[in-house]
Amino acid sequence: MSQETGNDAETTAGDTERAGGARRGSGLRSARERSDQARRGKRSPRASGTTPADKSASTSEAGDAEAWRGVAAESRDEISERVSLLLRTRSRRLLGDLLRPHRRAIAVLTAVIVVSNAAGLALPYLVKAGIDDGIPPMLRGQGAGTLLAIVGAVLAATLTQALTRQAFLQMSGRIGQDILLELRRRVFDHFQRLSLSFHEKYTSGRVISRLTSDVDAIAELLDSGFDGLVTAVLTLCGTAVMLLVLDVRLGLVALLPLPVLLLFTRWFRRQSSVTYRRTREAVALVIVHFVESMTGIRAVQAFRREPRNQEIFERLNADYRAANTRGMRLVAVFMPGIKLIGNLTVAAVLLYGGLLALRGTVTVGVLAAFLLYLRQFYEPMQEISQFYNALQSAGAALEKLSGVLEERPSVAPPRRPVPLPRAAGALRFEAVRFAYPSGPPVLPLLDLEIPAGQTVAVVGTTGAGKTTLAKLIARFHDPVAGRVLLDGVDLRDLDENALRRHVVMVTQENYLFSGTVADNVRFGRPGAPDSEIERAAEAIGAHTFVSALPDGFETQVGKRGGRMSAGQRQLVAFARAFLADPAVLILDEATSSLDVPSERLVQRALRTILADRTALIIAHRLSTVEIADRVLVVEHGRIVEDGPPDRLIAGAGRFARLHRAWLDSLA
Repeated sequence: MSQETGNDAETTAGDTERAGGARRGSGLRSARERSDQARRGKRSPRASGTTPADKSASTSEAGDAEAWRGVAAESRDEISERVSLLLRTRSRRLLGDLLRPHRRAIAVLTAVIVVSNAAGLALPYLVKAGIDDGIPPMLRGQGAGTLLAIVGAVLAATLTQALTRQAFLQMSGRIGQDILLELRRRVFDHFQRLSLSFHEKYTSGRVISRLTSDVDAIAELLDSGFDGLVTAVLTLCGTAVMLLVLDVRLGLVALLPLPVLLLFTRWFRRQSSVTYRRTREAVALVIVHFVESMTGIRAVQAFRREPRNQEIFERLNADYRAANTRGMRLVAVFMPGIKLIGNLTVAAVLLYGGLLALRGTVTVGVLAAFLLYLRQFYEPMQEISQFYNALQSAGAALEKLSGVLEERPSVAPPRRPVPLPRAAGALRFEAVRFAYPSGPPVLPLLDLEIPAGQTVAVVGTTGAGKTTLAKLIARFHDPVAGRVLLDGVDLRDLDENALRRHVVMVTQENYLFSGTVADNVRFGRPGAPDSEIERAAEAIGAHTFVSALPDGFETQVGKRGGRMSAGQRQLVAFARAFLADPAVLILDEATSSLDVPSERLVQRALRTILADRTALIIAHRLSTVEIADRVLVVEHGRIVEDGPPDRLIAGAGRFARLHRAWLDSLA
């Protein structure tokens, strides 16, 4: 029993860890900035363990803005008023940026809705005119001309309101969809540009939540909330003016509860802001758990994890329900409260207006118009409450989206990119130091030179720093200190397109996208003709198995290449890299999923592929090392042996021992 409780606690901690991963990964800065900060002897609030909520009141607003930059506010229910103001300002800035291209259309839209509301506001006044000015002439036998004219005016106002309403809905719908289109495009593009270090902490479930539920919340606001707000505000202001114009005494009585309404509305806004922020986080956790469970469904079923996953999902789902329930409770208090205040006001106006009518100081038409205007005055308050629902939900969503868009890549693009039309492939590490955030040094000090066209194998124990070496060459990370150069150009100054064109990395993950085999090979060079795709597959040794597939190169690989074996997926990944024709090719455990015959086939193909290009081969299986010109043995981020494989095997060093152990394992 205690063991199960411990496991549950560990799982819950893991869930909390994933939920807070985005928060810990916020405010990403480049490694160069971190290095400069370290040399100045300063520490960030996160590094020192001080949270922004614990900062003293003397902390500057600029300091708060930096500490809460990006996704730092996610997973936090309680934040200070200053931080809340910063987040709202950031969200409004994003919203204003999205609305800016539509300024003219919004101006026209505003004019249309003003006309529509003016027509609506005219109706009660026309009723007053009909009662006070249209009926008395008929009673005196003077005909119904005045009343018919007023009825005609009512019909004209009604028709105007209907037509302008239709125009408003069409225009606002078009503007809203354009804004959503641009927002989705920005978020998707920005997610792709963010560095790997961000995506390693920000789970795929959160990414999906940002692009689905959060965008949907904003869509709901644009589709209905904006309409309700504009109409309600104009109606409230116009009705208040008309009430005072008709009769100041009755108008003051009708507007007397306004301060109570404003205080009530302010309370609702504050409470719902916290509630809807919690709701957005709760739905994100539901999506995160769902995506992780479905992505790893094989492991879930293999280890009979279904009951525990269901238990976690039910807990997260219950939290989401509780957050939504709290929101509904707030609405259940706010909406009836508004209605109660409105009905009490109507009763007070009816009582006081009736007394004034008996005294003859107010006409029946004025009293009737007052009651109609009061209905128009309090009905928008109901719409405003519904708008606040959409606004708070969309505000929380916009807060998260603006946080994502504010994230800066830890691998920053160069300010003045240096082009490299043709690359020879010479690599050099100059006094390179590297450590992952909040981790020990992985590469304490590395100097290394790899001539162009040389094939280098990197071996060593797990965690020695081999993959880190490859990631620095591919510029998935930047060194904390020192430089990595390609043909004498610092990678931080190299044009991004040139870097991705000349440096290609093949990993053991061999990710395939949904589509055909040809589509996945063509991923290495979009636009390549079928003949080159087939030639690349043939060179890598994949042509034989592809030709045996039901539709050859047009065979659908399925989700993540699920219709193919691990070895076949790896061969397709090799063909993709070969088609890209880079100057530097990195193979990070790229043959680990191949069986021995396939590995031999690939090794023969690699001798052709690696010719005239620089190659870095990271492998635990030393059979792959046989094709290398040079072997680097890495331990704790340092090169402890360097030389041709034959010479190192003949010696008595670490590589010789590794090689003998590998031979013994084969025996």
